Amino acid sequence: MTILKTQSLPPNTFRIVCHKATERPFTGAYDEFTAKGSYLCRQCGLALFRSRDKFHSGCGWPSFDEEITEAVKRVSDTDGVRIEILCARCDAHLGHVFQGEGYTNKNTRHCVNSLSLDFVSDTVVLDSEEAIVAGGCFWGVEYYLKRIPGVLSAEVGYTGGIKNNPSYEQVCSGNINHVEAVRVLYDPEKITYENLIHDFFKIHDPTQIDGQGPDIGSQYRSAIFYYNEAQQNAAEKAIAIFEKTGKKVRTQILPVSTFWPAEEYHQNYYEKTGKLPYCHRPA
Repeated sequence: MTILKTQSLPPNTFRIVCHKATERPFTGAYDEFTAKGSYLCRQCGLALFRSRDKFHSGCGWPSFDEEITEAVKRVSDTDGVRIEILCARCDAHLGHVFQGEGYTNKNTRHCVNSLSLDFVSDTVVLDSEEAIVAGGCFWGVEYYLKRIPGVLSAEVGYTGGIKNNPSYEQVCSGNINHVEAVRVLYDPEKITYENLIHDFFKIHDPTQIDGQGPDIGSQYRSAIFYYNEAQQNAAEKAIAIFEKTGKKVRTQILPVSTFWPAEEYHQNYYEKTGKLPYCHRPA
């Protein structure tokens, strides 16, 4: 079942994907980005473009001269001039397509908003699904979840609280109810949501209240944020299985809300610093 991630999108992404806004040129994360991999629809996770088809046009937005077959839909823009491109599965707004400009031999330029996309390093993936979990300091959760076979990417951020666009300092204050969380993209052909949640329980202690290891505070509480009834049921089943060991699970099961990406210095923290997690363990 395809999951539409509309309810977790930050406002700037929501405006583009759902209301056809456009990000300012030269500001998107993928404009000058050159890593090898695939670009997925931010709203539904469908693979749309490959890095091999990306080129630098100088226009200020990511440019591709080809899409993955049947992944992108073209419609006449309301301005009566341009051709809008949408995700073929969920109709998320991507940008526009132009032809005849001569940038590449294919003579086509898909001009795409970075915020309409997720990037993963897998060069052949066709589809993805998403999970949002919290289990202590998000550095360690991200580090170990990314190493699970089938996981495509992990992004740290904040969710579950009352303040829009919170800062790390505000979350650490414990006054706005946000948790340090991780948004996980995974390939459903390689790992199920149920197995991902089982592995999540292995890397942290779900019996601890308001903390993980030496990190104490409500922002470090254990939680699973579900998108639909299937994810909710899978989380409840995983907890029931764990509690058969005789331990009481304190993990909260909550509906998703806006996921606010954390500051850049928090992303891939252990890879950047060369350190290792101190309060989590491998799955």
